[in-house]
Order: sequence, then structure tokens, then C-alpha cells
Amino acid sequence: MKSTNEKTIAVLNDLIETCKDGQNGFRTAAEDAKDAELSRVFSNYAAQRAQFIRELQEQVRALGGDPDKSGSVSGTLHRGWINLKAAMSKNEPHAVLAECERGEDAAVANYRDASNNLYLDAETRALIERQAAGVQEAHDRVKQLRDSVTYAHR
Repeated sequence: MKSTNEKTIAVLNDLIETCKDGQNGFRTAAEDAKDAELSRVFSNYAAQRAQFIRELQEQVRALGGDPDKSGSVSGTLHRGWINLKAAMSKNEPHAVLAECERGEDAAVANYRDASNNLYLDAETRALIERQAAGVQEAHDRVKQLRDSVTYAHR
């Protein structure tokens, strides 16, 4: 039977994988974006996820764990970002934003699941909830951008 610490470390490692997927997805989107503003937004979210990864890794170490062990959700989450390259090859901002939003949908859900774990200590819960708010904000911004591109092209 896993200890509370082991369960918490597993949750944190899953979130590290979630953030790595988001960081890679946003970095890819930033590099390939034809619009300078979109590129900036995507770069900012990639940097945000890099910061989140560092914070989560520090917490895993503080709990005596190894942040380099991959989480169990990484394969599932990656599917949220998997169609990004195909969307980018079409050079359609709406399609790219829709794929980014899909990746963020998965991230929001993973953070929600993590924050619902009853065995988290107060410090870990506060970290997860603070990061969850940032992930939700990114999701909402990407959705807003997607919707503005949709209406601009009608």
C-alpha cells in the first residue's frame, strides 16, 4: 500500500508530465506561429509551464521523491496536443488555437483531478491550486483568441 507521500509524489509527477506536454505544445506553436502576437502568447505560456515544472519538481524533492520518474497520465495527455503539428502545417490560426485549447482542456482536467485528492498536504494543495488557476487562465485566453479568429474570418 502506498504511503500518503508516495501518492502525493505520484500526483505531482503526473502534473510535471502535464506541464511538459503543455510546454512542448506551446513552444512548438510559438516557433511556427506566423502571427507575432500569437507567438508571444504561446512563448509566455511555454515559459509559465517551465516555471510550473520547476515548482512541482521542488515539491517532489521536498517530499523525498524523484521528479524524473514519469507520471501515468503523460500518454493520455499527449493526445491533447498530438494534432498540433497537423494544424500548423495548414497555417490556419484557428486550427492551431483549437488544438492548443484541446491540450489545455486536458491540462485543466488533470489539475482538477489532482486538486481533488484528499491526501494532499496543505502546501502541496496550495501549489496545485495556484498552478491550476494559471492553467485555467491560459485555457480561457487561448479559447478567447480562437473565438476572435473565428469571428474575424466570417
